[in-house]
Amino acid sequence: MTRYARQTCLPGIGPGGQARLAAARVLVVGAGGLGAALLPLLAGAGVGYLRLIDPDVVEASNLHRQTLFRMSDLGRAKAEVAAETLAGLNPDCEISPCVARLDPVSARGELAGADLVIDAADSFAVTYALSDLCHAAARPLISASVLARQGYVGGFCGGAPSLRAVFPDLPGRLGSCATNGVMGPVVATLGAVQAQMALAVLLDHDPSPLGQLLSMDLATWRLTGFRFDGAAEPATPTPAILSRSQVAAGDLVIDLRENQLPAPAPRPDQRVVFVCSTGLRAWRAARALGASGHAAVAIIGDGA
Repeated sequence: MTRYARQTCLPGIGPGGQARLAAARVLVVGAGGLGAALLPLLAGAGVGYLRLIDPDVVEASNLHRQTLFRMSDLGRAKAEVAAETLAGLNPDCEISPCVARLDPVSARGELAGADLVIDAADSFAVTYALSDLCHAAARPLISASVLARQGYVGGFCGGAPSLRAVFPDLPGRLGSCATNGVMGPVVATLGAVQAQMALAVLLDHDPSPLGQLLSMDLATWRLTGFRFDGAAEPATPTPAILSRSQVAAGDLVIDLRENQLPAPAPRPDQRVVFVCSTGLRAWRAARALGASGHAAVAIIGDGA
């Protein structure tokens, strides 16, 4: 127990709490900036099993904020490099890397073996898909998003409202780290808060971080937060997030990358599935069609 002495001495942890962490199984989606900050903290705290999913390889532009990686790792799979690094940090922690893109079908199977899910994927399509699945399975979800010098982190599902209850629609504009830039310390700070929230859930601390959202704007040095325990769930999660394998024979698929204009008119009872690279244009098209009275809409982020 010498390794964990500085945390087991705290109220609410002790040997019993440390044993709970050792028995915990956590699914982490994303080994980028957020993952680089939170993964060493979870492994260092003694979480027993980490399932790590990420499809990407290390690039030079990652290194200013993704501190798990080195120049010698360029071109290697992030999940595999992270697993090697974490194994060297704490051999008590079992790390299972998966170099793949998570979709709603594969996510369902991954959730089955997890006590807690952490969304560090930097993809809103993955985030909403994970939230839908975690809400249905009553599995706690710790999700964060960061861009430029601001972001948020929150505890969803697992008895708390889902992401859709707090964010039923996307903002008018969405950026990415590639197009809008991002500061490494902001990413690291939010990733560290994700790790603290995850440990608090696993240790059943009170008050719970589930139902809590924290926002940070380090351009103006503002930290805010609120609880959303009473947020109402939408009657129907719209649009649904699908994978390619979930498209049915009778669906009308509109691939926005192919500039299908004008789009074919759907039958009243036909599900319309919009497809784009990130899911953003598909989401907006689906919401617009839904607002016109066509309820059966879904999206695919074919690269999200």
